[in-house]
Amino acid sequence: MFNFLKQVSDYTKGTVQAARYIGQGLSVTFDHMRRRPITVQYPYEKLIPSERFRGRIHFEFDKCISCEVCVRVCPINLPVVDWEFDKAAKKKTLKHYSIDFGVCIFCGNCVEFCPTNCLSFTEDYELSVYDRHQLNFDNVAMGRLPYKVTLDPMVTPLRELVYLPKGAINPHGLPDDARRAGLTPSEILEQEEDGQDQGNRN
Repeated sequence: MFNFLKQVSDYTKGTVQAARYIGQGLSVTFDHMRRRPITVQYPYEKLIPSERFRGRIHFEFDKCISCEVCVRVCPINLPVVDWEFDKAAKKKTLKHYSIDFGVCIFCGNCVEFCPTNCLSFTEDYELSVYDRHQLNFDNVAMGRLPYKVTLDPMVTPLRELVYLPKGAINPHGLPDDARRAGLTPSEILEQEEDGQDQGNRN
């Protein structure tokens, strides 16, 4: 008798627990049903990358002084810098520079610590290839600047959620001069400078 009651209570507990889990899942579903869909018809529409987006690295051959700081600060010693010493000019001459973007973790150390600013991030994130060896970019491939999403006539640029006006959820059909929610980094800097100026006056 007690064994039968225990089986019934276990079955009831399991049923209640299953119903609770189903309710939790349906609550998430119903929550998403109330939201407006945000669909990007890639590749005809593309999101505008954020201001500090870390895309493919751009390299300027003329600015590089072969100091190899990028190699030393890279966590995986990735950049390959090939140079030779010019005895007449008494300085290094860069012969070849390459980065394998199939291995790169896009940490940004090389860009941040480069003393001549010959490295910079671009908006290019479309690095898919059929052969992984094609991701090993030399100085010529890294020197090419990608097309900006906002300047590409074949693409409709869309803002990310962070850059939409307050209350707007859908990036389609927004005017170009629609102000984003919150302050831009330049406006934050201006506010800080104004606050410092007022503090100095007081």
